[in-house]
Amino acid sequence: MKPRLHEHYDKTVRPKLAEEFGLENVHEIPRLEKIVVNVGVGEASREPKMLDSVVEALAAISGQKPIVNRARQAISNFGLRQGMPVGASVTLRGAQMYEFLDRFINVAVPRIRDFRGLPQSSFDGRGNYTVGVKEQVIFPEVDYDRIQKIHGMDVTFVTTTDQDDEALALLREMGMPFRGVEPVVV
Repeated sequence: MKPRLHEHYDKTVRPKLAEEFGLENVHEIPRLEKIVVNVGVGEASREPKMLDSVVEALAAISGQKPIVNRARQAISNFGLRQGMPVGASVTLRGAQMYEFLDRFINVAVPRIRDFRGLPQSSFDGRGNYTVGVKEQVIFPEVDYDRIQKIHGMDVTFVTTTDQDDEALALLREMGMPFRGVEPVVV
């Protein structure tokens, strides 16, 4: 069964974007390629259990086993040696990506304290959007009792377009609540 947001994209968003930007070729229409969730854990070298807690929370949030990121080079000022664990990340594609996006937009984002909308200025100039989340507890899948320390994460939405305005229109139509823009109800 197709995820709810994937059906919404196929039936509503694609025709609207094609009309808005005058795209005739179906392959030119922007789409979401992948979502990357990244957590940096600077204390992982001193507290190995901290990294296990982060990996467990990230697996619960994404529904997929994260990979542990290791330092590429040594930095003596940070007490970091090459190969030491420094974080964890997960790349979501396909059905899991749409399920995560649905939960992110409709469940997690409204739980952010003093939320007034996501900033539109976080596009990278190549059609990708990154938002930083300060607490992992906004996701209901995270068990609050098993958390050692509250940490943040970066969520990057990678699109097939290299134009920020097309990517903004895509994410807006998918239901992303941007600051100063009327949200689309999905």
